[in-house]
Amino acid sequence: MENRKKVAFYTLGCKLNFSETSTIARNLQDEGFDRVDFEEVADMYVINTCSVTENADKQFKQVVRKAMKLNDKAFVAAVGCYAQLKPEELANVDGVDLVLGATEKFKLADYINDLSKNDMGEVHSCEIAEADFYVGSYSIGDRTRAFLKVQDGCDYKCTYCTIPLARGISRSDELQNVLKNAYEISKQNIKEIVLTGVNIGDYGKGEFGNKKHEHTFLELVQALDEVEGIERLRISSIEPNLLKNETIEFVSKSRTFVPHFHIPLQSGSNDILKLMKRRYLREVYTERVNKIREVMPHACIGVDVIVGFPGETDEHFLETYHFLNDLDISYLHVFTYSERDNTEAAEMPGVVPSNVRAKRSKMLRGLSVKKRRAFYESQLGTSRTVLFEGENKEGYIHGFTENYVKVKTPWNPELVNTLHQINLTKIDEDGSVRMEFASVLV
Repeated sequence: MENRKKVAFYTLGCKLNFSETSTIARNLQDEGFDRVDFEEVADMYVINTCSVTENADKQFKQVVRKAMKLNDKAFVAAVGCYAQLKPEELANVDGVDLVLGATEKFKLADYINDLSKNDMGEVHSCEIAEADFYVGSYSIGDRTRAFLKVQDGCDYKCTYCTIPLARGISRSDELQNVLKNAYEISKQNIKEIVLTGVNIGDYGKGEFGNKKHEHTFLELVQALDEVEGIERLRISSIEPNLLKNETIEFVSKSRTFVPHFHIPLQSGSNDILKLMKRRYLREVYTERVNKIREVMPHACIGVDVIVGFPGETDEHFLETYHFLNDLDISYLHVFTYSERDNTEAAEMPGVVPSNVRAKRSKMLRGLSVKKRRAFYESQLGTSRTVLFEGENKEGYIHGFTENYVKVKTPWNPELVNTLHQINLTKIDEDGSVRMEFASVLV
């Protein structure tokens, strides 16, 4: 029997990256590789990079060093967003043999020969305008949930963001292909699918820059709701201007879509939203939250917010703080603004000192803790459905309700990847919620 090579993967960044890593891994398995954990000795290490996280280059170098420590003769390939934006920079990192940009990453097998080390990282990176075709992806590494990619790229021109430079124009998977992937996932005994993309509310734009919407996001959601074998569907993150009332109403009556929305706000000040070139004002955001609360009072609503954007004065920040404090939301993801090459914001006046950015970030993180606690308290005494995860954490098994309340109960391996009707009883010291079983569902 031939000696199959071993490949390990490390993914930085978002759910979309995880879905694409899984697809690249399946492609390599079809080419004769065996996938192993990143902590193991492998013949090849593939690092899927991210351009959004701060210190992207530092993180990347740490992962390369880790791979080289495991096997200094291993072939190291860098793919993904940072590989598209700064290919030469990554190629110069000691130990890196291959750098593939946005269009090349799914053809990794075509670029590797005998896995012998290169003296210098070899770069294959396209002009981003060439990234006009779509590659469907989904991840099934986790037994309980899968990330299903439905859309890629973005046509928005937000002044702080490099994603259009790293991923190209907005384009979508064909509806039939999304449904086929969802069906394949359902056969793996996975209970939950999370829809992912760069700008999923823009779903429907075809390949090759065709801006005609073949299907709308609402039609996608309606079709996925019919897929047999999937217990839960979750929308990962959707722009407020693209989250239509019809979609909110459909989710409220849906068989499988859960009452959990993650909606980027970025700032609660209209002045700053305009500087960011966002496509809505805060009044639109308030309307979306109110609509969700009207039809799903128990829904979980998460918010992305950026602090320290150029020109953000103390008054602007307090506007954001009070706006979020008064809004009926459930938690925040707080991002401290950091300059990105080739973005408009990097050239803007009114740079906020880093110590002020840190202070504002801390204030909003504190507000998030308060909001999550209030949301969890509002759910005590209610009956919900929980899907249990697969990890034993200090003698407990954790899971999430349909509306994203984190619950815990003493570890029992038989509970992994099962759904149960439960009653939420009290909030524990670690912030998760204790529960009592009502009945087994699946």
